[in-house]
Amino acid sequence: MQELYIAETPSAGRGVFTRKMIKKDQVIEICPVIIIPKLELPIIHKTILHDYYFLWGEQLDECAIALGYGSMYNHEVHPNADFILDFQEQTIEIVSIKDIHPGEQITINYHGESGDSSPLWFDF
Repeated sequence: MQELYIAETPSAGRGVFTRKMIKKDQVIEICPVIIIPKLELPIIHKTILHDYYFLWGEQLDECAIALGYGSMYNHEVHPNADFILDFQEQTIEIVSIKDIHPGEQITINYHGESGDSSPLWFDF
């Protein structure tokens, strides 16, 4: 596991950074999740957690809060990491898709695909 830390970013509040070199295709973190059933999803939309959850479940009609650093990774259209949802293990795996250098912020594309520039639910 890499040595990760949280720091302020110039434009996106706090983000996740690395102190050590992370090579492409390396597992950065495996985050356990707290699953929020679809009946409770409308409640989350009225809280600050709205900006920190992942869509979850085979139909993506539930949501999950990632523990560890999982819910703190910032969005980037062309990120340096990706996420893999594991519904059976109830985890989200963060994996590098590029080399990430010490001091560099680790980013993911919130839509799940590098290069997807679809509008987000907040101003970016």
